[in-house]
Parts: sequence; C-alpha cells; structure tokens
Amino acid sequence: MRESKVKRALNQGGVSIGTMVFEFNTTGIARIAAEAGAEFIIFDMEHTGWSVETMRMLIATSRAADIVPMVRVPATQYHFFARLLDVGTMGLMVPMVESEEQAQIIVQSSKYPPVGGRGAAFGVAHDDYQSGDILAKMESANAEGLLIAQIETVKGVENADEIAALDGIDVLWIGHFDLTNSMGIPGQFDHPQFQQALDRVLAACQQHGKAAGFMASSVEEGRTFLERGFRCLAYGGDLWLYQQALREGISAIHPDES
Repeated sequence: MRESKVKRALNQGGVSIGTMVFEFNTTGIARIAAEAGAEFIIFDMEHTGWSVETMRMLIATSRAADIVPMVRVPATQYHFFARLLDVGTMGLMVPMVESEEQAQIIVQSSKYPPVGGRGAAFGVAHDDYQSGDILAKMESANAEGLLIAQIETVKGVENADEIAALDGIDVLWIGHFDLTNSMGIPGQFDHPQFQQALDRVLAACQQHGKAAGFMASSVEEGRTFLERGFRCLAYGGDLWLYQQALREGISAIHPDES
C-alpha cells in the first residue's frame, strides 16, 4: 500500500488538514483539493447515497493526485470496510462509534492477519495492480491504513478512553451535530455540556497518543480547534465551500439596490 503522509504526520504528533466531499462526485474533485493544499479528502457515503461503485471512481482518480483519499462508511459493517479498502481507499471514517467492542470490529474488519481478518485480494486496485510479496503487502496495508472512529453520542463520549486505547484506531473524530442531538442540546456548540465532552475526548486522545479530529466550518473555528489540541481537521465540505464562495462573490459584485 502507498505511504500515508497523513498517518505518518499524526503518528509523529503533527497536524493534518484536509476536506470532505458530499456533493461533487467528479473525476477532478480530489485533484482540485490537492492543488488547494488539502492533505486528505474524505468522501461521504453516510449522507449522500453514493455507492461503492461511485467510491471506486472517486478513489481511483484521487490516487493520481498528491492526496490521501478516505471514505466515511454508512455503518459498522464488514462489507463496507473490505470492499472500500479493496478499491483503494487509504482510510475509513466510521460513524456512531460507541464502545471498545465496536472499535474492535472496525479494526478486525480492516486489518489483514495477524492483526485482523480482512479478506485477501492482491494485484487489484488497493495495491495498484502490482505483483509482489504478499506478506509485505499485508504489513504495509496494516501500517498505512488510517481508521477514524466518530464520537457522536453520549455513550461514545463515556467510552472515549477505551476506544482511544485500542491499537488500530488512529483518530477520534467529533460528530458535533449528532453529539449535541444525543445530549438533548441540538446545535448548542457553546453549551458547557458539549464543551466538557470535547475536553473528555481530547484528553483520551492525548492519553493514548491518538489524534482528535473535527470538521471546521470556518478558518476561525479551525484555528480554535488546533489551538485546543485537535490535530486532524477537515476544512468544510465541498457544497458549503462552493456556496459560501459563490454567495460572497455575487454579493460583492452585485450593484447596490438600496
């Protein structure tokens, strides 16, 4: 498997910044993001209805750029993990992770033996259709693949320390909308209860040498989370970035109607 500059940076205590894609499933989107400086790109399957076939195209075109392609799967199910890894994703984001047992399923499904039980297929997309030593390929895939557990519920926060302690899980990523929904404070991101949850997840990550992740909707928010200690950030999603830039441009050039 190719070397993941994102995983290496995070493992060394550094920062990685990328973006997410929800709308524009085009052959150029990853190359555009890479040219803009994104180090990773996460394609969403949870809220888009996109299929594995769509992911196959997006990942294949991403691998032509200097960027780490990853996918958010819809659920903790082996067939999503295995198929997406085989078509070449270099990382998986899994929503609604609530326990050490669930995190163990993620690792077991995503890693080759002896670490896990991922089914073996070689000379396919994930190893660039190349021949070579099978053991070396499995070791490389296990080492380079990035696994992100999303903490999006009260139960997930309560079990954050156990999830972060598990070998194979690299990032605990706050799903802020779902987490505030679970707390009964929808969208109240300044609420003390939500802020305490952030601190608890961040502390678990720091205790076990893992990175805390978040999707920032603005430059100011991104800087705030970096200063707080989060090290894996997605700057917005494609549709909102496009809409914001278009709105600002049209507003700036439109004649004053007052």
